[in-house]
Amino acid sequence: MDIRNKFLPYALPLIEEDEINEVIDTLKSCWITTGPKTKLFEEKFKEYIGAKHAIALNSCTAGLHLSLVASNIKAGDEVITTPFTFCATVNVIEHVGATPVLVDIDEKTFNIDVNKIEAAITEKTKAIMPVHFAGQSCEMDKINEIAKKHNLLVIEDAAHTIGAEYKGRKTGQDSYSCSYSFYATKNLTTAEGGMVVTNNDELAEKLRILSLHGISKDAWKRYTSEGNWHYEVIYPGFKYNMTDIQAALGLCQLKKLDRFNDTRAKYARMYDEILGEISGIILPKECMPGKMVWHLYCIRLKEACRNEFIEKLKQKNIGTSVHFIPIHKHPYYRDKYGYKTGDFPVTDKVFEGLVSLPLYPLMTEEDVKYVAGCVAEQFKTCKSS
Repeated sequence: MDIRNKFLPYALPLIEEDEINEVIDTLKSCWITTGPKTKLFEEKFKEYIGAKHAIALNSCTAGLHLSLVASNIKAGDEVITTPFTFCATVNVIEHVGATPVLVDIDEKTFNIDVNKIEAAITEKTKAIMPVHFAGQSCEMDKINEIAKKHNLLVIEDAAHTIGAEYKGRKTGQDSYSCSYSFYATKNLTTAEGGMVVTNNDELAEKLRILSLHGISKDAWKRYTSEGNWHYEVIYPGFKYNMTDIQAALGLCQLKKLDRFNDTRAKYARMYDEILGEISGIILPKECMPGKMVWHLYCIRLKEACRNEFIEKLKQKNIGTSVHFIPIHKHPYYRDKYGYKTGDFPVTDKVFEGLVSLPLYPLMTEEDVKYVAGCVAEQFKTCKSS
């Protein structure tokens, strides 16, 4: 196949005319920070998920951090999570002074191995932070059962699973705390941004207050005709609020989310069909009962030639990525906690040949076929070299 004249990036957002018009409308309204569109986005999002509360923030990271703070998780406490995640998941545990305790993953789903969680629980454990990887839910029945047995909180990182389902229920629908990412590469984007949903009234109130400097309820209204100059700081809070410009994007994207996710699933099936006969590649699998939303399409190369493979795809004008460099391989965490080879053998095995292929609605079917064809070709070249 001929090399394309235009580079196909690993990920691009799909922004259409209604998003642009909604942002222009926001700019013309002169209310560009947290305001009525942010509140409407929260309402629409909680309706979509089926949760009781939704709090719009400037990132998924903020949702995870605030959930820990609002739950009084602090120095001396431990939080169980996975080594196979973006650093933000574990950074927020460090930010509150708690200790991250890493539990290896399941080789099929790349999610935390529920059969290894209980062995990691100590008298200091206060929460489990599962990460729903690549668009597929963790085994939440088992995780919630373990949490209930040991009186632990479950604070979910659902950056990859907006719209995903587990046993007929959307991720976050029944959660104590579940945070989503609206970063530019995600299934729904607000450029930067996030949302945390909860069914706990007390947690929701704390999250709202903490997200805007710790100022008393409805602080965002203080510059409206309904507001008042007087306010009180209840907690030493943070500057984590979402703007109406971001929410304007989110309102439009939310209406299209199911369509976007359906397109991702269709393209994943196309990859499966074209790449399924290549014996040297392990394809991702949809294993959990429910609906996977295919945020990522991660293949595993059985041969140890990832760098060469990625470079050759780049020469074909195809961008790729790797999700993720495991937490225990980063210098800060490796040195602080003394992690060594063999501590998380499944994670290490999965990471060794992992490559994320382009997968997003702005791609065409021809793009998917081109990428898959080049993967097949370059893998054979890689294998023979």
